[in-house]
Amino acid sequence: MRIVSVFAVGGLALSAAACGEAPKNNEGGSNAANKYTACMVTDTGGIDDKSFNAGAWAGLQAAQKTQSNVDPKYVASAAEADYEPNLTQYVNQKCNFILAVGGLMRDATLKIAQANANQEFGIVDSKIAEVKNVYPMQFDTAQAAFLAGYLAAGYSKTGTVATYGGMKIPPVTIFMDGFVDGVAHYNKVKNKDVKVLGWNKATQNGTFAEAFTDQAKGKAISDTFVAQRADVIMPVAGGTGLGTASAAKESGKFSVIWVDSDGCESAAQYCSAFLSTVEKNISGAVEQAVVAGAKGDKLDNATGYVGTLANDGVSLAPYHEFDGKVPAELKAEVEKLKADVVSGAIKVESPNSPTK
Repeated sequence: MRIVSVFAVGGLALSAAACGEAPKNNEGGSNAANKYTACMVTDTGGIDDKSFNAGAWAGLQAAQKTQSNVDPKYVASAAEADYEPNLTQYVNQKCNFILAVGGLMRDATLKIAQANANQEFGIVDSKIAEVKNVYPMQFDTAQAAFLAGYLAAGYSKTGTVATYGGMKIPPVTIFMDGFVDGVAHYNKVKNKDVKVLGWNKATQNGTFAEAFTDQAKGKAISDTFVAQRADVIMPVAGGTGLGTASAAKESGKFSVIWVDSDGCESAAQYCSAFLSTVEKNISGAVEQAVVAGAKGDKLDNATGYVGTLANDGVSLAPYHEFDGKVPAELKAEVEKLKADVVSGAIKVESPNSPTK
C-alpha cells in the first residue's frame, strides 16, 4: 500500500551505527515458559527509515500484542558488511526466528542459513530457493504502483511525472515498472501524452540515488525533475525519499507518492505533500509469520507469502490531505482499475515481480 499499519517508531530514532533491542516496555509481556524470540536485522536504512525496516519492526511488535509469548528484538546494520555478523549473533543467541529485512540482505542470509540448517529464518523482499529454512515475504507492488501511476497522470497539471529508486534492485524497480505502466494506461484510455521521467521499463534503466539514506541526494534528484516540469514524483528510496518529501512540502511545487508504508502515518510531518502511498503490508506479513511460529505452526518456506491487491498485501493508501483535491471521477477510475486488476481483466506484469 489492507491491514493498515500503525508505526510507533518516533521514539526509536538512532544513528546508522546503532545497535539495539526492543524497548523494555515491548519485552515485558512475553510468556517465559514458552518464549518465542523473534530477532530482526535491519538493512542499512535503519529502524527509523519510515519505510520497510520500520514496517517490519511494527510487525514484530504487533505479533507480541497478538501472541504474548513473542519476544521481539532488533539490531540495526550500519553497513552491508554488518549483515553476516548481525545474523550470526542471533544464531548464537538461539533466536527462534531471525528476520532479514530487504533484498540487499539476500546473499548474507543465504550464507548464514546454509551454515545453520536447523535455524528458522525469514526475509522481506526476496526468496532464497537454495535453502529450505528461509520463509520469503514478497510483494507484487507493481499492481498498486500501476494505480499510483494512473493517479499521478490524472492528477498532474503539467503533463510530466517522475520516479526514481534508491538502488537498482528488483524490490525497487518493480514499483517503477508498475508506475510507468499506470501512466501508459492513462494515456491510452484518455488519449493523453503524460511523460514519465526517471525510468524506462523497456530498457530497465533510469535514475537512482545509489543510497537509501541520502536525503540530500533525494532532494537533488527531485530538483532536477521539477526543473523538467514534473509535478508528481514517486521516490522508491527509503530514507533518501525524505529529501524529496521535504522539498515538496517546502516548495509547494509538486506532490509526492510515497512507498512501503502510508506516508501520512510513518512520516506524518510531510503528510501535506503526500498525494498517496503505494503500500506493501510488510507489518501484516511479518506479524502473520511470527504469530504462526510462536503457536508452533510450521511455516511453508517453499511457498512463502506474496502480497497482492487481492489479498491486501499491497494497496494504494488514502488520499488524506489531498482527498478534497483529487477529482471524484479520478478516484472512481482508480477504484475501477483496482477491481479490474484483482479480477484479472487487467494484467499488470513486471520482470521484477516476485517468484512463486
